[in-house]
Amino acid sequence: MESTIRIERYADQGRCVGHIDGRVVFVRFALPGELVRVVLDEPHDREDRFWTGEVSEVLEASDDRVDPVWPLAGPLAMGGGVGGADLVHVSLPGQLEWKAASIAEQMKRLGHVDIEVPIERMPEDEAERGLHWRTRIEMIADDEGRPSMRRRGTHVRVPIDTMPLASRALLEVAEKEHVWDGGFTPGSQIRLAVPEPRDGAEIAGNYAVLVNGEVTSGDRELVEKVMVCGREFEYGVDSGGFWQMHRHAPIALTNHVMSLVRGELDGAASACLWDLYSGSGLFTLPLATLSAERVRMLSVEGGKTAVKHAQRNLRAIHMGNVDARTGDVAKTLANVRNDLSKPDVVVLDPPRAGARAKVCGQIAESGARAVVYIACDPASLARDTATLTRLGYALADIRAFDIYPSTHHVETVALFRKDVR
Repeated sequence: MESTIRIERYADQGRCVGHIDGRVVFVRFALPGELVRVVLDEPHDREDRFWTGEVSEVLEASDDRVDPVWPLAGPLAMGGGVGGADLVHVSLPGQLEWKAASIAEQMKRLGHVDIEVPIERMPEDEAERGLHWRTRIEMIADDEGRPSMRRRGTHVRVPIDTMPLASRALLEVAEKEHVWDGGFTPGSQIRLAVPEPRDGAEIAGNYAVLVNGEVTSGDRELVEKVMVCGREFEYGVDSGGFWQMHRHAPIALTNHVMSLVRGELDGAASACLWDLYSGSGLFTLPLATLSAERVRMLSVEGGKTAVKHAQRNLRAIHMGNVDARTGDVAKTLANVRNDLSKPDVVVLDPPRAGARAKVCGQIAESGARAVVYIACDPASLARDTATLTRLGYALADIRAFDIYPSTHHVETVALFRKDVR
């Protein structure tokens, strides 16, 4: 079923809102104010309270609309449909506007705070037109053994011979390893991980090609380098594990988090810090080296491999002041040794679902006077904002970072302070 509708506003998940006969329709590849033809997703005669669909033709375009810089990720009707870049039809300034508006709307609706959110673009993204930023990509081998991506709403695997979102270093490795030539077992999961070379460094063997989780070329252990507050930190990470994908994200996020934490400690001679959902120690390492005379830390992460890397990374810089724990965050916080039980500042970077009420409650019970919350999902941040507000914290600062250009995703860093009124 097709229909012509006027697009009204931004929604979540990279979609916009329109109406057909009073029924809400969430539309992919649209922009507010546009008049578009929309193909509804099947089944289109269902009685759901809302429908979903996709633009098939633009009759009146927004000023923010551009020709997709990666057409294969654009609308199905225009030869696209592989996913991975759902704002590929939006100008870069328009993308920032969309993301800032989405965060503000979620914070108002779910977090009950009315704010404007400044959003920062990463270096070189404008020159690269929102492409070439990912240091990790994943694909699936099609029936011919070629790297491919699934076309949305089908079982069709579309073979690809490049990945426009991938960093130039990653594309160099893909060519060197003949990834685009195929030869994979059909159905195999293919992953490339290539740390961004810093300061003119060569890629050398610091990369990995993984097939079904096994390294077929390169190294299982990779080295990431991040400059934080004038000091370079080196991280050993698992090539199959999590790391911030945008090549500049670790630098931007960590420097901002450090700035916030330093501001909250205000030169204190000693401090206790918690780093929750700490991964391989992206924030843990620079936090452990704060210039306070005595900093003691608790870090908690569920992934055993990530914690082993964090412990190794800490030993490499001779930092023995961190109790790096493996385990569920809520369960671990239920049994914290006395000298770490009263943090001054809590840093947390939870998964997409957020920290949720129990962990927020444990943070409040600890008496922490400040919380630095790194969020990859505005809705989860907003829900946890409402919880933290009920528990006596006030939102003191918020900033967004566009570390996922050409997609609807956005990273947000919020500072909460204990309300002492």
